[in-house]
Amino acid sequence: MTKAELIERIQGAAEGLNKKQTGDIVAAVFETVGAAIKEDGRFAYPGFGTFTVKTRQARKGRNPRTGQEITINASKGVGFKPAPSLKEKL
Repeated sequence: MTKAELIERIQGAAEGLNKKQTGDIVAAVFETVGAAIKEDGRFAYPGFGTFTVKTRQARKGRNPRTGQEITINASKGVGFKPAPSLKEKL
């Protein structure tokens, strides 16, 4: 699903909103969720799941073109664990 498709579905479910208003709401929700993950390290929505910050350790890798060993820096990403009710729907 693309952003435009998400906006269209939400607009169809919510009466009285135009596409711009719906897009602004969707953008605000994702900005708020991102800020919550950054500040607290997690965001949980009951019945949907939990987003958490995952930390990857630095590790050794290889350049596939030359075969030379390189160091891959430590990084952070976001993990998602679905709620049991969401898992049942899948």
